[in-house]
Amino acid sequence: MKITVVTAVYNAKDTIVSAIESVLNQSYSNVETIVIDGGSTDGTKEILEEYRDRLSLFISEPDNGIYDALNKGIKYATGDIVGFLHADDLYDNKGVLSSVAEAFSVPAIDAVYGDLVYVNQSEPDKVIRYWKSGTYSRSKLKLGWMPPHPTFYVRRSIYNMVGGFDVSFHIAADYDCMLRILGHHKVCCKYIPQTLVKMRIGGVSNRSFSNILLKSKEDYISLRKNKIGGLRALIWKNCRKLIQFFQR
Repeated sequence: MKITVVTAVYNAKDTIVSAIESVLNQSYSNVETIVIDGGSTDGTKEILEEYRDRLSLFISEPDNGIYDALNKGIKYATGDIVGFLHADDLYDNKGVLSSVAEAFSVPAIDAVYGDLVYVNQSEPDKVIRYWKSGTYSRSKLKLGWMPPHPTFYVRRSIYNMVGGFDVSFHIAADYDCMLRILGHHKVCCKYIPQTLVKMRIGGVSNRSFSNILLKSKEDYISLRKNKIGGLRALIWKNCRKLIQFFQR
């Protein structure tokens, strides 16, 4: 089966090479690599031009933010499976997509996810937090559980059914999208109990106190909108983040 990996990027010249190389160096061969650049001005676009021949699709044009860019990626995807690797993330090892493909070899499986580690910006082998996902159940959603979005792979047919990201959310559209997929449509999920992605610390949602507040507000709106839970789920969701500092 073909796996589409979408990378949205804007002004990330210091990390985009490691992200793209991480995809291109995967041992699984049937990979469609789509890069959506929001019109970078820091040299990112020029770096990506050097990779154009090795990318399945490269688009550089102004957009309305990361979720708009990811929606473009879904629109142009032709793979059976769709996943995302952000511009400052990288795969844990060369066999990640092989593990994903193996999990999807069971026709009943609609979504696959694994574990994620937060790593130091300049030293990606230095782990700061460990997000151990655990197995999925619908009841966990009401207790603030969610899989790490960068490890979340879904059949393209599911995105065609539920739609992409709601761009009215500035930070929590990924959480909202997963709540729609897992909560409303009750897809069949498989957990891969291994680290799939390394995420550099310093993402948008945790970049400032105001962003943390906005993220919590949007999480709450999404929980209520999707009728998954409310304040209790939000509190548990934030408490789970603290636990990640002590997990290994």
